[in-house]
Amino acid sequence: MASLPKTMKALRQLYLCRYEKPEDWSIVEVPLPKLRPGDVLVKVKACGVCGTDLHIHEGEFIAEFPLIPGHETIGEVVAFSDDVKGFAIGDRVAADNSELCGHCFYCRRGQELLCEDFKAHGVLGLDGGFAEYASYTQGRLFKLKNISDIDATLIEPASCAMHGLEKIAPKAGSHALLIGAGPTGLMMAQFLKHSGVSQLTIAAPEGSKMELAKSLDAGDVYVPLSRSNPAPQWEQIKKDNPYGFDIVVEASGNAKVLEDAINYVRRGGKLVCYGVYSNSARVSWAPSKIFGDEITIIGSFSETYMFPSTVDYLDSGKVKTKGIVNKTFKLEQWGEALESIRNKSAIKAAIVFD
Repeated sequence: MASLPKTMKALRQLYLCRYEKPEDWSIVEVPLPKLRPGDVLVKVKACGVCGTDLHIHEGEFIAEFPLIPGHETIGEVVAFSDDVKGFAIGDRVAADNSELCGHCFYCRRGQELLCEDFKAHGVLGLDGGFAEYASYTQGRLFKLKNISDIDATLIEPASCAMHGLEKIAPKAGSHALLIGAGPTGLMMAQFLKHSGVSQLTIAAPEGSKMELAKSLDAGDVYVPLSRSNPAPQWEQIKKDNPYGFDIVVEASGNAKVLEDAINYVRRGGKLVCYGVYSNSARVSWAPSKIFGDEITIIGSFSETYMFPSTVDYLDSGKVKTKGIVNKTFKLEQWGEALESIRNKSAIKAAIVFD
């Protein structure tokens, strides 16, 4: 595109957050991204900050360094390669951060999420959206109409929830327990209610996240857990649900909670490992219980091809987002943004650009 060199030259001094190694970040100047065939250049309007970013900062998860993080990018199309079709300058878009090779053992079996050369903008092998501009292949960009830029940062985590829902495949009339009321958990809760779960219990620490869950009408039963001694609330859940639940989704990322969660799964039910856990975390379950009760344990990681349906749900307002993103920061406030995730003062945070 003839205008692209001009755009790159005019915006030569680009400020963004770059990591050379874990816990070592700085604001630096770098050139605009170079466009590959099929790439679209996006002026970033907002990019969500989540617990995964904190794991990346600490050298956990699957991140590779050096890295420009940011995997929940929302922006406006400003340029694209000559072979790009279906996009126009000014289109508002959400970016799916994943890129798949298409030819490895797993891709050939239709299991693209397990791609042996899996890349993810802002996480693994590709730079992300904590920058003024970012580039994405055209097949991973989706147009937005109604949702605000800030609320749209929830589309990527909601897509992960949609992938989890696909794996759970709830039967009509199922009873489910969701543990944790973080942003992606609140998305999962609403998807479950749209997809056959007739009674959804949300158990999460008392406070702002639980109040938000109620305001979103995310569940049917709410169990605020005491932060000092939640044992009585867990006992009450057992009393109220003597047969347990068809589906238990552990969305807090707490391995000890995950280990105990199996005790709330109904015989023939499903336990979903949905939180992001430390690499060093371990759980211990009795194989005889899994065997005898025919419990299915499901892992749900990231997503592929979930953006179209997720955009439909969020952009239409059928899945509610109001109030989930409760803190926003400028790029230069990256340290504050991370701390808001660490100290849990943010339900969901986002980096915003003028």
